[in-house]
Amino acid sequence: MSSLNIVILAAGKGKRMHSDKPKVLHALAGRPLLQHVLETATQLAPGKNTCVVYGHGGEAVPQAMARYGASFVLQEPQLGTGHAVQQTLPHLHDGGMTLVLYGDVPLIQRATLEKMLTQPQALTLLTLNLDNPSGYGRIVRDAANNVSCIVEEKDATAGQRTIQEVNTGILAVPTHLLRSWVGKLTDNNAQGEYYLTDIVAMAVAQGVAVQAVQPAQAWEVMGINSKVQLAELERIWQQEQAQQLLMQGVTLADPARLDVRGKLVCGRDVEIDVGCIFEGEVTLGDNVRVGAYSVIRDARIGAATHIEPYTHINQADIGEHCHIGPYARLRPGSKLHNEVHIGNFVEVKNSEIAHGSKANHLSYIGDSSVGSRVNIGAGTITCNYDGANKHRTVIEDDVFIGSNTQLVAPVKVGRGATIGAGSTITKDAPEKELTLSRAKQMTVPGWQRPVKKVTGEK
Repeated sequence: MSSLNIVILAAGKGKRMHSDKPKVLHALAGRPLLQHVLETATQLAPGKNTCVVYGHGGEAVPQAMARYGASFVLQEPQLGTGHAVQQTLPHLHDGGMTLVLYGDVPLIQRATLEKMLTQPQALTLLTLNLDNPSGYGRIVRDAANNVSCIVEEKDATAGQRTIQEVNTGILAVPTHLLRSWVGKLTDNNAQGEYYLTDIVAMAVAQGVAVQAVQPAQAWEVMGINSKVQLAELERIWQQEQAQQLLMQGVTLADPARLDVRGKLVCGRDVEIDVGCIFEGEVTLGDNVRVGAYSVIRDARIGAATHIEPYTHINQADIGEHCHIGPYARLRPGSKLHNEVHIGNFVEVKNSEIAHGSKANHLSYIGDSSVGSRVNIGAGTITCNYDGANKHRTVIEDDVFIGSNTQLVAPVKVGRGATIGAGSTITKDAPEKELTLSRAKQMTVPGWQRPVKKVTGEK
């Protein structure tokens, strides 16, 4: 649809959130609520025009969502949903449809919205049947079961409050009709606000078809007004992610203890233990195993790699048949080739480690290029920072670095070299030679430890 307008209402304060942060910037599955809606909106049509109505929080909302290229319109004061849409009229393209969404209803799905846009001459409402409709506006139908109007709960009669079909607030309407109708709205209601839902009665009076569609899942239209609701929807969404992974053949030790805060793509026979968190875009190759309570962000893990428990990986590229952890940390810019071992309490940052190399214990490898078949002993540190600038360490193939070694960058260790344990290397070490630097060991004959003095009581 080349002339689709998308209006996202995001001006609410969210008093029940008990927060200074605008409600729509609170996170669900690692992303602000409004970001979920904007990302779904971007999938709908190449020629769409998106307009976000904001209010509380000042410029925080436009600043946080600037990359989406939407128009941002300030609603001040907030006089209801109809008033909010009135503010967007100068930004709407004529012709086609306008789709109204909500910044605090984050999980609305693309397929549901596409279903709403199939009748370009009708007013289409997204409705839901609830066992307990309390708090929602009711869909009132006539004797022929056609939608006649929407009544907000505070304005509803006792009989109308028994209606179980409720209004979600999401609607699609021909833009030229929306312009006409919102200009006629009044605030003659219990709230003293301009209700966008009043356009339904106008459509009926004008003979415009009003149709109702429903989402595939009720959670698609769940709104957020409190931290309680936010937590509930978080668990619902995570359960949905876990079910999808299980259906794809991923083994989850406990589907209730998994958090996917972005996109997780898994190969065959992947196993994920409890308490793991995946953020951003993560790819796990075939036969990857992820140990308990690991956190992986924006990373690619090659086939048959084993991630031990409590490992943190951030913006790293890991090859096949690697062994990482436990308690390892791979920071941005880390690239591990195949069959690399990174052991417990080893940190790697902005470094490339080639095939078959190992750093199994208590080491820091930063701003380094490490060749193949290198063994890095426990306690080894690349001293890459001089207090002002970072410098690079180069370790060539087949090097053996003894425990408790400091490599003071910039420095190069040549192919096949051996560095003696306890050395501080400040100059390049030549190929195939033993290089070491140690203080001379000495023994002081007759030396005795100090003895603690015993003092009498005062």
